[in-house]
Amino acid sequence: MISSSQQALLDSLDERWRGTEELLTPRMGIEIIDRDPAHFVATMPVAGNRQPYGLLHGGASAVLAETLGSLAAALNAGPDNIAVGVELNCSHHRSATEGLVTGVCTPLHLGRTISSFEIVISDERDRRICTARLTCAVRPAHRAGLASPA
Repeated sequence: MISSSQQALLDSLDERWRGTEELLTPRMGIEIIDRDPAHFVATMPVAGNRQPYGLLHGGASAVLAETLGSLAAALNAGPDNIAVGVELNCSHHRSATEGLVTGVCTPLHLGRTISSFEIVISDERDRRICTARLTCAVRPAHRAGLASPA
């Protein structure tokens, strides 16, 4: 269940995503479809995110994974903190050449200063394309010199 402060953060991020061409997430076609902090889900088209061989670019999978994990970390960090990725690893199991891929993010550890997530990316036939793990540092927004997104 999403708290009112988490919903405010999501609303703020949604507004920022729609308001600019400068952010990577909308340019990649990433759509958040489930915003439960315990089970964040998004889709991304293969079209427009391919490498020269016509396969889904591994970097595009990494962007989808980091987007999901960072959002989940931010929601769990609270309104006065920011979450920033400090380590991402991706194992690419198979290729995708068309359609949508879906990323599902689940928390592995939700700590006061560090959070880790597993992100599984699958194709439309529910075949695993990539398994990623993201670790985020959680820091007070004022100490990082940044304003929290909300």
